[in-house]
Amino acid sequence: MNEKKILIVDDEASILKLLNLSFTRAGYRVLTAESGEDALDLLKKETIHVMFFDLNLPNMDGLELCRKVKQYMPMTIIYAITGYASLFHLAECLEAGFEDYFKKPVNISTLIKRSEDAFTKIERWKRL
Repeated sequence: MNEKKILIVDDEASILKLLNLSFTRAGYRVLTAESGEDALDLLKKETIHVMFFDLNLPNMDGLELCRKVKQYMPMTIIYAITGYASLFHLAECLEAGFEDYFKKPVNISTLIKRSEDAFTKIERWKRL
């Protein structure tokens, strides 16, 4: 995998800006969307295998977005980020297809480490 692209979906501009800057500095190409609909439109044009979705999005929440992405891109690794954590939410996230679940505020280095792990896993899958 030559270019490591990450999609970040969050309706808070300040979160998008912070994550975009942090992942870009870590060497990733970052694409962002402020809604589930914008993310799906972007994915029609771009192939992206690692994604971070806020759960509390307008219109289409992060759970629904994850389910839709997993329908046509099942090998994608998607992480949930939320300000409202609960065991019920965690169970829903795992059922929807999220790889893991992070509560805001989350340490940026944790997210970068998880993205590195995700790209390693994707490369391993490609060799099978």
